[in-house]
Amino acid sequence: MKGKAEFAKRMLTLARSDFDSLLNAIREAGFDAIGPVVRDGAVVYDRIAAAGDLPIGLTDDQSGGSYRLLKKRSEPTLFDFAAGPHSWKKYLHPPTVTLWRRHRSDGSVAEAVAEAGARKPYAFVGVRACDLAAIEIQDRVLLKGEASDPIYRSNREGILIVAVNCSTPGGTCFCASMGTGPKAAKGFDIALTEITRDGEHYFVIETGSARGADILRRIPATPSTADHMSAANEVSVTAARRMGRSLDTHGLADVLRHAVDAPRWNEVAKRCLNCANCTMVCPTCFCTNIEDTTDLSGDVAERRRVWDSCFTLGFTYIHGGTIRASGLSRYRQWLTHKLSTWHDQFGTTGCVGCGRCITWCPVGIDITEEARAIRAQASSKPVATNA
Repeated sequence: MKGKAEFAKRMLTLARSDFDSLLNAIREAGFDAIGPVVRDGAVVYDRIAAAGDLPIGLTDDQSGGSYRLLKKRSEPTLFDFAAGPHSWKKYLHPPTVTLWRRHRSDGSVAEAVAEAGARKPYAFVGVRACDLAAIEIQDRVLLKGEASDPIYRSNREGILIVAVNCSTPGGTCFCASMGTGPKAAKGFDIALTEITRDGEHYFVIETGSARGADILRRIPATPSTADHMSAANEVSVTAARRMGRSLDTHGLADVLRHAVDAPRWNEVAKRCLNCANCTMVCPTCFCTNIEDTTDLSGDVAERRRVWDSCFTLGFTYIHGGTIRASGLSRYRQWLTHKLSTWHDQFGTTGCVGCGRCITWCPVGIDITEEARAIRAQASSKPVATNA
């Protein structure tokens, strides 16, 4: 968030048996570690204290509308799974924020106090490359635009990011198509690549900031050998080849901008439940609503900011009615904004290729397939000529 201090980029190797030393060093540096844990049959994000809290030996199987955790063969890997239903947006742009609270008994009004002011700064452990790109996009939207969000800024300030380069992309991942992964290129303080081969289990570590370098001085890591660095590079190369999906982004923004009447919208609208799952799990969606509530006694009133979605009927309600009354118009708005008009607003795509919207859609609607079908219909449309 602030100016970057100078640091020497280093490649280090840490044995799996010493991984807890990294978490201890993070904690000793004053951070509250948040990382992947297993809950309710899925990998989600919560506080972690030791390597034992991580999804050891687990991987996942993902496809359209389907997610299953699986036990691996024998390797007790720590990070061999793809993106789950949570993203780091949960901590930076929380689903519910109390803006103010009023008590009738004494007439006092308590303004919202950002949670970041009352806690240790977070260390995000296990951030994938696609989610690094998503954080960068939300920074652009919520920090660097004309209207900076003070709540997001407060939560974002001081975050330490420990990235993990993907080794096993999910069946719905397409980050390689979006240029956002599977290898973390920027935006991290520390980046890890997990290696299991020839009976060895270790991490190749890359420093990304002065803060990261300072933490790494406290752990028993050694300079990486050429063999270790080659093995780490191979992990990312292999993961890029094993992507479950792909998306051709060339000219796609213009295709969608002019595809308002494409027949495909009617087809997908028949399947879409307008449940908003895709926007809730998306790491870049940022829409909110304001809700006023009063407790049962009538003595306490609150105003809250909550996540909202362009799929809800009331999202575009104004005096006189709802602008997008049909499910077709709401799906079209979401996909067109995500892959096309987002460029006009923020200079980038709104999609990072994490595949969450495909996995967690109850009917398995696939954004890559819908974009491909609309492109095909656009290319087959007859070109008007002058008589």
